[in-house]
Parts: sequence; structure tokens; C-alpha cells
Amino acid sequence: MKTLVTVLFLLLFLITDSFSQPWKRKRKEVIYSLGATNFLGDLGGLNRTASPFVLDLEPVMTRPAVGFGYRYTLNPYSKVRGSVIWGILKGDDQLTAEPFRNNRNLHFRSHIVEISGVYEMYFNQEQSGNRYNIKGARGMRAKNTTYYGFIGFGAFYFNPKAVYNGSWVALQPLGTEGQGQPGGKPKYSRINVAIPMGLGARYAIDRYWKIGLEIGYRKTFTDYMDDVGGNYYDNKKLRDLKGDKAADLADPNLGKFPYQYDENGKTHPSNQRGDIKGRNDAYLFAMFSLNYTLQKRSSRAKF
Repeated sequence: MKTLVTVLFLLLFLITDSFSQPWKRKRKEVIYSLGATNFLGDLGGLNRTASPFVLDLEPVMTRPAVGFGYRYTLNPYSKVRGSVIWGILKGDDQLTAEPFRNNRNLHFRSHIVEISGVYEMYFNQEQSGNRYNIKGARGMRAKNTTYYGFIGFGAFYFNPKAVYNGSWVALQPLGTEGQGQPGGKPKYSRINVAIPMGLGARYAIDRYWKIGLEIGYRKTFTDYMDDVGGNYYDNKKLRDLKGDKAADLADPNLGKFPYQYDENGKTHPSNQRGDIKGRNDAYLFAMFSLNYTLQKRSSRAKF
């Protein structure tokens, strides 16, 4: 009798636990993402001087992005996620009518690879309820949509390039602002860190599959994602030290403001080339995702 009571108690505990905390069997997910990215920096932008955050967003510079990730549930309102995202960033001064930026005539393109880990805080809890929400069926109705905010830490690789004689040329090795040259700044690293943050929503199609939409902002700690972040270097010196390619890509101005130029038509050294207010570059991701739950086999007794 004692053995039977013990067995019944254990069965009751297992059944109750499996119903009351089903999320424990669905902690792990794999994530496949497809979306778009956009750049917020010195080049291009709207028809105004450089502005912070999304006030300078140029929609036509939106480019594709893809990603892969893994999510782990800590509790119904907290999850952690690791992901890898690849995208393209682009900016072009010819897209803005702001006179000085347009005359500067710089452009860039960069592939970007980001690795990040974030904490997700959910504002509501997903509830399974009646699987098909049948009208008149008793019991809790399903809540298939959840909303969350996230913040974390990441690292990314970038490599700004510009077109020269019909080919894309990496700009960092050229030192277009005199990096690594006498009187110039040190060369910037093409690996930097970012703080990802944003909002998202997920919809459960069934017990295994979910679709999601997430919009994220990346705060970075570099002003050289577009190879522009300070003042002009002496163009003649740059030509002597690094060659015609570096000098031409450093200052392809359109000649609209003659008082700014030397006898060779190049901008005077120390004139402003990028944002000198200390604002770093940033970028955005808008990603659709397909999420698959690696569901743990239920410990529920089978009769």
C-alpha cells in the first residue's frame, strides 16, 4: 500500500509539473533570420547637417542582412540569445542636398559581421491554451503573440571600401585622414564593439515554430565605420606618402567652395571632414525570423 501511494504521488507530481511549467520543456530554440540593415554615420543622410540617431536615416541605403542564432529560456519572462549576423552598410554624399556634405562627395560600402549576446525581457507570457482556439471549447485560450525588449553586448568586423577606377578599394590601409603618418592619428581597428538594443515580437504558429520581427539599434565605439571621422590631412603629403589612390579617395570634392581649397583644388589641411562633435557611428537591423523549438520530451506518464 505504501509503495502504491508513493507511486501515485510521484505520478501526480510529474503530471502537475509538466502542466504547470511547460516552458521548461521548451527552453532551447534555433533562429534563422532575414532582413535589412541601415547605416547612421557621417556619409549621406538626409538634406541637413549630420544629426543624431534616426534623424539622419537615408532609406534608399537599406541593404540585406541574414543571421543565425540560439535562444535559451531562463523563465517565462527572461531569455538569453546568441547570434551571428551578416549585412551590408552603405553611405553616399551624393544622396543629400545639404551643400557641404554633397560637395564633400565621399561614399563607402562595407560588409559587416556581428557576433552578439543579448538578454530578452518579455512583457507578456505565451500561453498554449486550446491548441486550435475552437469556439465554445472550455479552458484557457492561447496567447500566441509575445513582445519583448532586449539589450546586450557584441563585437563586429567592418571594412569600408570606395570605388576607384571602377574597383572597390579598402580604405583603412590607405589612411585617408593621415592615420599612421606624421602628424596623423593612429590607424583605426576594423574590429569594434557594439551595444545591441531594441524591441521585438514573436508569434507562435504551433508548438515548434514561431515567426518574429525585431528592430534593433547598435551603439558603437568607433567613428570610422565609413572611414570618415575627423579632419582633412595635407593632401599633397598624403599623395607623396601613400600615392594617388589614397590622395584622390581622401578628397574627391566637387569644387563648389573655392575658399576651402589650396592651389591644387584640395581641401586645406585640418578642415572638417567628418563629425567632430564626438558622435560615433551606429547601425540598425530590422530582421524577420523563423524560430524552431528544440522541445524536450515530456516526462508525462503514458497510459
